[in-house]
Amino acid sequence: MKKITTLFLLLVSITLFSQEITGDELLEKAINYHDPNDNWSTFSGEFFVLMETPKRSPRKSRIRINLPEQYFFLKAARDTIITEYAVHKTDCSFAINGNTNPSEVLKKQYSLNCERAKFMKNYYTYLYGLPMKLKDAGTIINQKVAKKTFKGKEYLVLKATYNKEVGKDTWYFYFDPKTYAMEVYQFFKDESKNDGEYILLSGLETINTIKMPKNRAWYYNKDNGYLGTDILSAKQ
Repeated sequence: MKKITTLFLLLVSITLFSQEITGDELLEKAINYHDPNDNWSTFSGEFFVLMETPKRSPRKSRIRINLPEQYFFLKAARDTIITEYAVHKTDCSFAINGNTNPSEVLKKQYSLNCERAKFMKNYYTYLYGLPMKLKDAGTIINQKVAKKTFKGKEYLVLKATYNKEVGKDTWYFYFDPKTYAMEVYQFFKDESKNDGEYILLSGLETINTIKMPKNRAWYYNKDNGYLGTDILSAKQ
């Protein structure tokens, strides 16, 4: 009986060990869930984002991304101000309320410059390209997958850092252990200080067959302070 029990425990241990998943394997499963047809690398599409923030008017954004053509366009409206940014390969342009040659005062007040245009391109391409963007060069995937309970739910957690030429922040991505859907992500600039933010994802919107999180609610790590919510839609 003792030998049978020992053998059973050994088999259980082997089974549990065989079920361990590496960081790369988890990422592949998550990508298969969100981009089952492998369309992100040739993505060319348009979507809309409504940003709601406390004590401010909502901002409505129209975003176009064409990865093969290296083209990005953003048109954002809040109250009476409409800003536009476009990046095509190494060229950029911007405008405010239709004015493509704004004054230096307006440029400074509304950050109308090529640096801002490229920042917005990288921002939207990264966030709405997740988790596929974690395959980009310069991304370092930790092969040790953690199991962590966050907001009462258990997740498989993937840690990502970056080469210094790419970024300095540390990111954690929380995936449903059954479907591998991405439901939370979190970043720190200095993890020892518990700075940075976490983002709760809910709902799905399908854009060019890619399952993108519909709602992104942003909070501070340090005090759970609410920052705002981005709501994605395929149509305006």
